[in-house]
Amino acid sequence: MPASSLAEILDFALELSEEAGRFILPLWKNVAVDHKADGSEVTEADRGAEQILRRRIAERYPDHSILGEEFGGDEFDGKKARDAEHLWLLDPVDGTASFAIGLPTFGTLIGYVAKGEASVGVIGAHALGETVYAASGEGCWLKRQGRMAQRIRTTAVTDPSEAVVVATELAHTDLDPRERDSPVRLSRVYQTAKRFRWSGDCINYALLCEGRVDAAIDPRMHPWDIAALAPCVREAGGTLTSIDGNEDAIWNSSLIASANATLHARLLDLLRRD
Repeated sequence: MPASSLAEILDFALELSEEAGRFILPLWKNVAVDHKADGSEVTEADRGAEQILRRRIAERYPDHSILGEEFGGDEFDGKKARDAEHLWLLDPVDGTASFAIGLPTFGTLIGYVAKGEASVGVIGAHALGETVYAASGEGCWLKRQGRMAQRIRTTAVTDPSEAVVVATELAHTDLDPRERDSPVRLSRVYQTAKRFRWSGDCINYALLCEGRVDAAIDPRMHPWDIAALAPCVREAGGTLTSIDGNEDAIWNSSLIASANATLHARLLDLLRRD
């Protein structure tokens, strides 16, 4: 895609994020929480914001495909989704569990994938008044409310023992008492890292891009969780793969992102089963 077209996509994605934020924020701490069949939380904010995003994309780009957390998408049938010429992946409220209990660590994720390549990503941290965004070849940027955008980069930390590592949850790892035999040896990262913290969802990856943490780990993810993060992390100088090392990160069910390739390789070694 020509650079001018990609810039247009990014500008539109930023508009979408702002519009979603205007809808979501009045509902924060002021909305009923329902549960899906899998037990995860869902609210009017999730459903309403995704409907807004879908409508706006369909109006602007009627030939583009859409895949979202709340309403799925006809294109999500494996290879067809990966090969779509223009695909938007939407998570209207990433971190609904945090949103539901009043924590500010949630955000709107808007990713644009062109022929399988994650090309544009926006992380709209509405409650924090911050947006992290990127387009391929254009760097990663942070915009704070009332301030000019600034380019951001990951750290140069390469030794896990000097790294600050964050993770969203312990499920599906050996730190979960129910899954001691999990192949994901998060306990080794916990023991090795300079500092390890539990934090929330997309905010972890925004912090990584800003250079505030050195790695972020999620043992359970979906394509709409990852698509917006990938361009941001890569354009900030970082590396991301699935926990088993697959570089086709969007279509895998786990994610680890690190400040640089050297740190990433060392953390993957720690995460592997003995």
